[in-house]
Amino acid sequence: MIIVIEGISAAGKTTWCRKHAQAHLIRESYPADRKEQPEIGLATAHYWADWNAKRWSDALSMEQATGHAICDTDPLKLHYNWCMLQIGALPRSQWELQLETSRATFLERRIGFADAYLVKMIDPVIARQQRDGDTSRQRDRFDQNVLLQPALIRWYKQMEKVLGGRMCWELPETGFSPDDISANPLRYHIGAFDAFIASLHE
Repeated sequence: MIIVIEGISAAGKTTWCRKHAQAHLIRESYPADRKEQPEIGLATAHYWADWNAKRWSDALSMEQATGHAICDTDPLKLHYNWCMLQIGALPRSQWELQLETSRATFLERRIGFADAYLVKMIDPVIARQQRDGDTSRQRDRFDQNVLLQPALIRWYKQMEKVLGGRMCWELPETGFSPDDISANPLRYHIGAFDAFIASLHE
């Protein structure tokens, strides 16, 4: 099983993962040279699609070794570009490039849909309080990240319809049992991917 933990910055994803998923965790991570990359262009789209595919590969390795992997943020991080587009912070042309490159990795089975998603919705005021109380991390785009939450929730609600469920809209205080999750038969189903993307425009 591959389980994704999602939510905006300071929603409590990493804290929850550290508490409940240490032995199976695929940490949120970014390439060291990411700030040297241009913000737009086909090369940038390939750069991020390849990095996301690497995180998916890490999750597959963890799944094979331990039975399940828990990802702090979705390896298929296409939602970020779509959400940025919704708030006017990304050109549509770049969203289309990222969609194109991500779809290619999906076709190649270098990335896919998870078996379950735990998505945390949070009051922005509480998120800000949690951000202010955590001095171990820099969140230089926090305010922008808060603006993404409505689009992020729409992304996963549309995905839920296409995948036939597989969403939990909280991070359970007591953790959760992977035994309660069934394998996702649509993990690499390109028709489901295309239907999901199309549903975002309904």
